Amino acid sequence: MSQPNGKLRSQDWFGRKDKLGFIHRAWMKAEGFSDRVFQGRPVIGICNSWSELTNCNSHLRQVADAVKRGVWAAGGFPLEFPTISLGEPFMRPSTMMFRNLMAMDVEESIRANPVDGVVLLCGCDKTTPAQLMGAASADIPSIMVTGGPMLKGMWQNREIGSGSDVWHYWDELRANRISEEDFAEIESCISRSAGHCMVMGTASTMTSLAEAMGMTLPGCASVPAVDSRRMVVAEQSGARIVDMVWEDLRPSKVLTPGAFANALRVNAAIGGSTNAIIHLVAIAGRLGIKLPLEDFDEAARTTPLLVNVRPSGKYLMEDFYYAGGLPAVMQELLPLLDRECLTVNGKTTGENYAGAKCHNRDVIRTLAEPLAAEGGTVVLRGNLAPNGAVLKPTAASPHLMKHTGRAVVFEDHEDFKERYDDPDLDIDETCVMVLKHGGPKGAPGMPEWGNLPLPAKLLKKGVDDMVRISDARMSGTSYGTVVLHVSPEAAVGGPLAIVENGDLIELDVEGRKLNLLVPQEEIERRLRAWEPPVRHYDRGYGRLFVDHITQAHEGCDFDFLGHYEGGEELRGNARSWKRRATAHLPSPF
Repeated sequence: MSQPNGKLRSQDWFGRKDKLGFIHRAWMKAEGFSDRVFQGRPVIGICNSWSELTNCNSHLRQVADAVKRGVWAAGGFPLEFPTISLGEPFMRPSTMMFRNLMAMDVEESIRANPVDGVVLLCGCDKTTPAQLMGAASADIPSIMVTGGPMLKGMWQNREIGSGSDVWHYWDELRANRISEEDFAEIESCISRSAGHCMVMGTASTMTSLAEAMGMTLPGCASVPAVDSRRMVVAEQSGARIVDMVWEDLRPSKVLTPGAFANALRVNAAIGGSTNAIIHLVAIAGRLGIKLPLEDFDEAARTTPLLVNVRPSGKYLMEDFYYAGGLPAVMQELLPLLDRECLTVNGKTTGENYAGAKCHNRDVIRTLAEPLAAEGGTVVLRGNLAPNGAVLKPTAASPHLMKHTGRAVVFEDHEDFKERYDDPDLDIDETCVMVLKHGGPKGAPGMPEWGNLPLPAKLLKKGVDDMVRISDARMSGTSYGTVVLHVSPEAAVGGPLAIVENGDLIELDVEGRKLNLLVPQEEIERRLRAWEPPVRHYDRGYGRLFVDHITQAHEGCDFDFLGHYEGGEELRGNARSWKRRATAHLPSPF
């Protein structure tokens, strides 16, 4: 990043003629670098979330090598550095609890070190938004290279997808429709390469939205992880970041209100994960941009579903790439997008995607012949969710879109695990399953508990869906009539906390309603009697998290990291919006 005097930021470390400059150069020479690397070359940090604990990102060392080739060829000086990595299957209590920690790690690593530009390497669900949040806050020239989806799974000549088919075949096993041997075979067939989930889960959604907002080169999001073209994109991105430094093209110039509006449209069209709401709100908050839930709902109402990929369709991400990938979707959506948004390659959204082609119209539909008239995620409100709740209708059951049922309440996840398969549980397919204390503070960390497995006794009867409600999240690979992100959550005394067994709950998706059908005076009596739960943590990061995490509709960022004061609403003419100027990063000395 050029400083006000026109000097590269890294020259505050390496260009000095004093003792500190001597030390900085000498310590780099310990790695075998010559004097040439200090002679006016932009220093490019490669922010790598590689980890063997994150299978989605386990190939990023090779991707980093490709980035370095591009940086060197363009006249830059690449220096790779690690950050924490968030592996969705392994981390307890939830990777969501550590998204903000990774964002802080990314931001402070950028801010503290002698880098002029940054290449962000990501893939798994939370690594993408965490890096975007950190880069947006640091605000030096940044470009993202996503890791790409893994190859499609194959079992007995059937294509299977990680996540979505895990839930499907687990239910099939519990209903005695497949054998233990079948399930063991699927375990060895479902994930057969590096890369993130190959359905339109949270990982594929967020990498797609990173491209839609202009933070990757066009076409980056869709290339499979092990395809050689992934390395080509990485090399091209390494070359491009050097030019971005000289152009002073920062995230604040790319991540504009218009870019977020485009992301909402794209999220609707691809049948994106419900988790995208939380992540986009948090990223926008780092830039002083307010992103109310109503904007997601408006995008869902006015943007058709175009992408026929699980869990909202039948294909997998590999098929999506061969059909034209995100560029084909963007081209189809151009009449609905802000085409003047600047992207990291220096061109506008309209310029980047005007010539993109689709090669399979069953995978990527047209605006005239969509998969569904509406896409995206709907926002529900009512006395059970005063600050909103969300539902993904493209992955839900049409016959449950308007439903009133008796509540079967689970006080927390442990209570649910102990009782949901109890043959004596008083439940049938007309009931509404309610899980409390799955939210940001209550779980803590808002785990993916919302897609509550159906009781085995109902699966054996042929029941394949029920209305389920919680303040938790669910995996973007999941499906069903699942109401999520109920806000305020139960742990802070939201109305969800006082729902009792037998209460009637009304869900009306078309009317965007979620109501507890209990007299208001009874609701108020229960709320007065409510007592807060015991704090989960008394020290460390856990204490910081529960003390400062915001609610789902606010993006679950820390209250001291967002910049909401004076932020503009997303409604209106994107080109007229302004955000406060971001100061140049100070010299480290």
